[in-house]
Amino acid sequence: MTENLPDLKYKRLLLKLSGEALMGKNGYGIDTSVVARLAGDIKDASAAGAEIGVVVGGGNIFRGLQGAAAGMDRANADYMGMLATVMNALALQGGLQQIGVDGRVLSAIPMPTVCEPYIRARALRHMEEHRIVIFAAGTGNPFFTTDTAATLRAVEMNCDAVVKATQVDGVYSGDPKKIADAVRYDALTYEEVLSRDLRVMDGAAIALARDNALPVIVCSIEEPGNLLKLLKGEARATVIGA
Repeated sequence: MTENLPDLKYKRLLLKLSGEALMGKNGYGIDTSVVARLAGDIKDASAAGAEIGVVVGGGNIFRGLQGAAAGMDRANADYMGMLATVMNALALQGGLQQIGVDGRVLSAIPMPTVCEPYIRARALRHMEEHRIVIFAAGTGNPFFTTDTAATLRAVEMNCDAVVKATQVDGVYSGDPKKIADAVRYDALTYEEVLSRDLRVMDGAAIALARDNALPVIVCSIEEPGNLLKLLKGEARATVIGA
């Protein structure tokens, strides 16, 4: 740990990145320049003394719900989406390694040739050793989103909060890119998110966070350095809690 650790508001975080965040301005796939920027932000947060876990979605490559809507079997479509998250996790691991950061991919679907299997005790040990742990393949089960997987891993890893990284600086009453007078919230309760159907995360993820008193923080990942600001309590964000 570094001497900066006492200054951090959050000392162990689970960062949820959407697959779309990795594709940048492209319509599909992985933008390596975006991966490099995100890896740099994670490096800075880790260097400040925080322990960081990451869950990455797979929507930039394949989204299970869209496959099901197109007539695919939902379970098979979800498994394909999980495999897409493994690809994104490996890309992020590569971005971290290029800047000298030790990142480990742990998959809920065992594939030992590619990465480590998810074992809670092993993941905790990696975080205690200050490695960046990238959780892949969701929960390993169909019908669950990566939002739920992120909340689950945050609870399992005894994290101080789960961070939902988005393209906007918090939770709004509507899409601020489409609704000029959308109201931004600094703080919300779990019940308000559910009752107002704000769709920050799916209902199962919010309910799991509520039942385990896990704060959910929504902030922008578009601004370089924002993760470090969040750790210090300086970022513009919405905090969802009791």
